[in-house]
Amino acid sequence: MNSLKSHSSNDPIQQYINSHSLRLTPQQEKLIERTKTMPYGMMLGSTDEAQFFQLLLKSMNAKKCIEVGAFTGYTTMTMAMALPDDAEIICCDITDQYLARDIWQEAGVEKKIQVKLGPAVEILQKMIDQGQSGQYDFAFIDADKTNYLKYYELCLKLLRKGGIIAIDNVIWSGKVCNQEHQDPDTVAIREVNQFVKNDKRVDISMLKLGDGTTLCLKL
Repeated sequence: MNSLKSHSSNDPIQQYINSHSLRLTPQQEKLIERTKTMPYGMMLGSTDEAQFFQLLLKSMNAKKCIEVGAFTGYTTMTMAMALPDDAEIICCDITDQYLARDIWQEAGVEKKIQVKLGPAVEILQKMIDQGQSGQYDFAFIDADKTNYLKYYELCLKLLRKGGIIAIDNVIWSGKVCNQEHQDPDTVAIREVNQFVKNDKRVDISMLKLGDGTTLCLKL
């Protein structure tokens, strides 16, 4: 199946969108190329999605963000570039082995990013226990799929009213539409998609952006 992510899609419409929309800095291009050389390079966040987040964050005047799952930190860096100097991204991942901190530094955004290592469920719960509920503007969920619903619930507590959660991979290369796919990741994404659709605590919109992105506005 043709990749749904902008940077690796063969779709001529997507390629047209890329050439008439993406405004990549040298640091973004460098991080894209580095990520592509890695064994799990396909995990690189969709470049059009990341640029959309920049627009969204600026329109919200966001200053406090959460990212669950970073890999090399392309989307992390891209979001940080759109935030003011006194902003902060809490970047949760199980390891920092692949994080391109050197490129973050080149881009001048490293000071905006606070990396927290360990299971994200524990990190987010600790933030709640420390009294940080209702303080964050934006959360991006793009980690292990079987924990998506847990991440969603924890991020929703941490978000302020009017804050937004973005859930990645909600189309999952089309597997969610094919009932022959019953692997744990696909089943988990279907479950969170159905749950969010019926969750009256948020307004939602599922977008055909990247590998599918659902935006959830906390009411």
